[in-house]
Amino acid sequence: MTAEPVVRRDVDPRLLRAFVAVAEELHFTRAAGRLYVAQQALSRDVRRLERELGVALFVRTTRQVTPTADGERLLPYARRVLAAQEDLVAAFTGAARPLLVDLNSPGLISGRVLERARELAPDCELMARFESGLTGAAAEMAAGRLDVSFGRFAGLDPALRAGLDQQPVRYEPMAVLLPDGHPLTALDAVPLAALAGESVYAGAGNPRTPEWTDLAALLFEGRGIEIAPPAPLAVGAEEFGRLMAKKRNPVLAVVGFPAMPGAVLRPLVDPVPLSPVSLVWRKSLVHPGVTALRAAAAELAAEEGWLEKPSDGWVPAKDALIMMSRT
Repeated sequence: MTAEPVVRRDVDPRLLRAFVAVAEELHFTRAAGRLYVAQQALSRDVRRLERELGVALFVRTTRQVTPTADGERLLPYARRVLAAQEDLVAAFTGAARPLLVDLNSPGLISGRVLERARELAPDCELMARFESGLTGAAAEMAAGRLDVSFGRFAGLDPALRAGLDQQPVRYEPMAVLLPDGHPLTALDAVPLAALAGESVYAGAGNPRTPEWTDLAALLFEGRGIEIAPPAPLAVGAEEFGRLMAKKRNPVLAVVGFPAMPGAVLRPLVDPVPLSPVSLVWRKSLVHPGVTALRAAAAELAAEEGWLEKPSDGWVPAKDALIMMSRT
């Protein structure tokens, strides 16, 4: 007697989601964009589903993608499975609860992403938090006290990264915040070489921001620029401004850093250093607010060229690899 082929009974919903996207878009590139994944990853998921079910689901040519008879038969079942999964998640994981989103500091691009996400998902409650640093936020996400944050993913400890997902958002040009009266305020843009001999504050000693201090160390290496020693941890813009006015160190920042009394912001050039910003969330988190944030980040990045790296831009190699990735 010939044994019947065994079909797996625990089909990964991710594979079904990939199949449904391709079946509805009839185009692998569009389907990959819809799911915010690389096209190669999407193709692998579809091939894996075909192997697990033992059937071909699509006829692929250079011009079009067409579902096979088995693909047409699977589609309504797959849609029902995914709908049931969404219902289950909503009932047991608190998908309808407020999503806690760390913006790091007021006035940054993360706030614009949040505003767009609120427009895309008006029924979701997306609550802003200000944890000031991705390392600090990552620890809060791991503990379940925070859901989403923004920052330099490559600068996190690998143990923290293992429990998180990320989506590149922007190569953000960096700047220097200069105290009033500093000679470099006369320049419209500050060449990095002009900071040689300076002691620049980059959050040294702040346990919430070691990823930022590490980025500064990589940028300053070999340029004669020192990282300013640790300062008392300032909470809030007013206290930070008071402390920086007292210390009078230039401060490493980004071009979108909000205006601060007693200081002048100047972009850095020759080369243009870039701060790699990702949207970061817990791997286990399923929430419609995360979907809205990912869509908002992708829309703004496309509209404003946030992921287009300038020809004279500088970014560490390990960051460039992550910024070219898609989850």
